[in-house]
Amino acid sequence: MVEAFVRLLCPECGKEWQETPTELPAVRKNFSCPACHATRRLTEFMRTERDLEAVKQFQ
Repeated sequence: MVEAFVRLLCPECGKEWQETPTELPAVRKNFSCPACHATRRLTEFMRTERDLEAVKQFQ
């Protein structure tokens, strides 16, 4: 099985990174940037709708 990755972008500091969908909390939960520790809903860190849909499929 090929492992999926979603691309994330911090709206505060602009840090970009990737995570596997299974390592992320539910889309409506709060999530913190590993660089600046800004906390927002996970959906606000998604780079594209496709990334958001990938996370929803694994939850």
